[in-house]
Amino acid sequence: MQSVFPSVFIRHWLFTALTALFLSTLLISVIFAIIPFCHNVLLLAVAMAASGLVMGIIDTIANIQLVAIYQKDSAVFLQALHFFIGFGALVSPLIADPFLSETGCRVGNVTENVTEIMHHFRNTLRNSPIVSHNVSMDHLSLEGDPEMSMVSYAFWIMATINLPVPIAVLFLMYRERLIPCCPSTNPRLLDKDELAMENQGPEGPDSQPKDQEEGGGGGDGGVFSCCQDDNLRGLPLSFFGIHVFGGIVLFMTDGIVGAYAGFVYTYAVSSPMSLPNKTAGYLASVFWAAITAGRLVSIPLTVRFQPVRLLIINLAGVIVTVLLLLLLYTDRVFLFVGTTLLGLFLSSIFPCMLAYTEDILDYQGCATSVLVTSAGMGEMVMQVLVGSIIQTEGSYSFLLCGMIIGCIGFIFFFGLLFFHHMHRNYLTAGTSVKSAMAKEFQLPQVPVEPSKTEPTESC
Repeated sequence: MQSVFPSVFIRHWLFTALTALFLSTLLISVIFAIIPFCHNVLLLAVAMAASGLVMGIIDTIANIQLVAIYQKDSAVFLQALHFFIGFGALVSPLIADPFLSETGCRVGNVTENVTEIMHHFRNTLRNSPIVSHNVSMDHLSLEGDPEMSMVSYAFWIMATINLPVPIAVLFLMYRERLIPCCPSTNPRLLDKDELAMENQGPEGPDSQPKDQEEGGGGGDGGVFSCCQDDNLRGLPLSFFGIHVFGGIVLFMTDGIVGAYAGFVYTYAVSSPMSLPNKTAGYLASVFWAAITAGRLVSIPLTVRFQPVRLLIINLAGVIVTVLLLLLLYTDRVFLFVGTTLLGLFLSSIFPCMLAYTEDILDYQGCATSVLVTSAGMGEMVMQVLVGSIIQTEGSYSFLLCGMIIGCIGFIFFFGLLFFHHMHRNYLTAGTSVKSAMAKEFQLPQVPVEPSKTEPTESC
């Protein structure tokens, strides 16, 4: 559910956004603290769903606010944001791994179902970005008194580590003078941000561009005012095409990220690759490490190159890498090399696409909401789809699915470029018409004649 539904509820206004961000980050700590007490599957499912929902809210707010504040310079900050997202995904399982028991997960009566659950749990963690270690399934003996799993401590540690985040958000609200009961005498932080003030103008981050006020999709309703019925009337086809095709591209590429991270272990231990369990466990770690490093490298690259150029290189690189993995499907060394390259190429597609589409649409905010939602849906749907195909057709279909998904995303990206061209022509034509109308209705200047009542010089 992460990133699928929450973007519908986020507003552009800074107070609403920071309040939602504070509550969401605080709920993350609360949910992680109570997860160990969810002894019922239904309660655990509700807790995990709520966790995904608030994480999606955080993801959407962070992306929208960076785009709204920094606008044409937002690409660099989006790359930095997604670097830390990847870094967190890489490091967090390292905290949980030492607390996982290898000799059972329950005390008392245990059945064969518990063994199966524990096997799946350990295999799932091997597919997560952690440094795996050798765990033989033969050691998961359920005879005697099994040890109590200490995985609860991992959740409590993560809940504690996360607590400074809502505190920092609350401090930011205080510095921005958004807490009525605690007025701050210090200057607002955004007033000191020269780059933000340069993009936003003297009215601050809540102001809207002139083009937006003149009918470009803005209005009184914040970010999603461009999605209201009144503002959608009269918009060109290219406006909707940019949203749809950009969303489909991220649906495909983020789908590849989720599917590859989820099933690369299954592919590696199956025939014909048949890697040992410990060796295959490193693949997901390598993949997420490559994504994290790629986002870090993309920060200076975004300064020098336009996002559209980086998108072309990355999408083409994804297709070439998956094609090589298909051709060299028995090469164990290239599986690691290809996993690294795939992570590098996939790393910056999401932030570059956000910056590219928002730049086309003059930073109205709707594109960010649509793209974040599409990416979350792709990561959710593609894992289910690819997993079902692997189950029925075999492990080799894993890479074949990745190739097909990558090609579809590349085709829709060219469609996005086509709609960008259409939208640019539409804006150019509109500007020309406005200039012609302004010249046509411009009132002629009446020359000022000297007054006839001026006194004349006497002879």
